[in-house]
Amino acid sequence: MTGEPVGLLFDMDGLLIDSEGLWTIAESELMVVLGGEWDASIKPLLIGKHVDQTASVFLELSGSAESPQFVIEFLLRRVAELFHAELPLMPGVAVLLDELGRRGVPMAIVSASPRVLVQAALDDIGADRFVTTVAGDEVSAAKPDPEAYLKAAAALGIDPQRCIVLEDSPTGVRAGQAAGCVVIGVPSVAPIPAGPRTFALDSLEGIDVDWLLALPDQV
Repeated sequence: MTGEPVGLLFDMDGLLIDSEGLWTIAESELMVVLGGEWDASIKPLLIGKHVDQTASVFLELSGSAESPQFVIEFLLRRVAELFHAELPLMPGVAVLLDELGRRGVPMAIVSASPRVLVQAALDDIGADRFVTTVAGDEVSAAKPDPEAYLKAAAALGIDPQRCIVLEDSPTGVRAGQAAGCVVIGVPSVAPIPAGPRTFALDSLEGIDVDWLLALPDQV
């Protein structure tokens, strides 16, 4: 299979965009609204979660009688406001995407976030960089189910085993592994577990693109 195309499948929050701090602002505000107390131990429970799963965590921890829909609407509205105000890219992202683009590497975003937030983020990341984007509300099963990554690979027309998933959460890493992809974990909050065809990096800054694109032929 050497020489066949390689696809790059990127998670979004905490991997391409420095959004976890913005999510934390919205999450801490939500916890207060629900009558609970926010502390740092809650954050690892939320990383990589679909917004429906996030709502369940908040309602359980706060003991609130509010509906899941209230939680979801609050979070999406507040995070979208914060995204539009300021949304920095993670270190190394612009350089990496530019180099992959110059080489004509097919790329996709595969996010647990719903379409409304993916679209808001694409204004800063650059929608034209990607062949396709898959949002969390466009699949029937959330990460760690592999559906979203398999859907993105199919849209690129590339065998999942020739695709490289880049993720910042254990949940996303497991999804990429289950899809049969090579996986690179760049942890933002929670540590990344070891696994088959899985590598760990501290950052996307200074990544060796030749090394990256050769991985499917080497593992």
